[in-house]
Amino acid sequence: MSSLAAKIKPALGSSAPFLWIAPPLILLLLVFAYPLALIAQQAFTTETGTLALAPALAMIQAPFFLNALLNTAEIALASTSLCLVLGLVLAVVLVYVPFRGSIFLARLIDTFIALPTFLMTLAFSFIYGSAGILNGVLIQTFHLDAPPVDFLYSGWGVILAEVTVYTPFVLRPLLAAFSQVDTSQIEVASILGARSGMILRQIILPAALPAILAGGSLCLLLTVNEFGIVLFIGAKGVITLPLLIYEKAIQESDYPAACLIAMINIALSLGLFGLYRLSVRRFGA
Repeated sequence: MSSLAAKIKPALGSSAPFLWIAPPLILLLLVFAYPLALIAQQAFTTETGTLALAPALAMIQAPFFLNALLNTAEIALASTSLCLVLGLVLAVVLVYVPFRGSIFLARLIDTFIALPTFLMTLAFSFIYGSAGILNGVLIQTFHLDAPPVDFLYSGWGVILAEVTVYTPFVLRPLLAAFSQVDTSQIEVASILGARSGMILRQIILPAALPAILAGGSLCLLLTVNEFGIVLFIGAKGVITLPLLIYEKAIQESDYPAACLIAMINIALSLGLFGLYRLSVRRFGA
């Protein structure tokens, strides 16, 4: 192998680095940079064909955009917070409360990563929907005239679905972090009389902090860009940025507005991705 490389290297000469970099660079430009450039051009181009920032300034002040931005932030923050709490509880139970089937349960939860997001929403419709199993049992048992459980088609339904789908993204790094905790520290603390709460606060949680930051920032990024769950639930008045882009482009054929909102969404996503990469690099999660 080394002799073959020695023969090829002189043949390529000084142009070798460019020859190796050019194909992936061209592919990257065609697949990512060029479509983004078209979206940016459409977003900041007026009807006369000139570039201007006035449409962008008007857009960020529009009530429908501010409402979508607020809904996106509220749902993403609530979902991420609940994912962190649920993921932390599950990780502690699976690692430090031994019981039969813990490995199977961890792998079962892990499979949620592979499922389409709308599939979970469909399952929730069968369980919590107006004609779902839970409402059917309650109506039949208590002879009710209307379904008593109606939270699914609201912001809380979106949050419940996102927590179910994205908790594994928090659970996986937490399980990895807890597996590296020195159990002798826990044993020594227990022998010295430390209670479970103290051990959790002083030993387990500090070890889990890098995983919490990395998993939380990744979960925040995913929930900000979630589209399928919001669309499939169809909660009245719950319009997020991805859904607003869909409405402007598909339903209203307002492509300049859709592209402008998309650019704002991309900027927000890149900022959150930078936060995720920073947390991974800073804390080594």
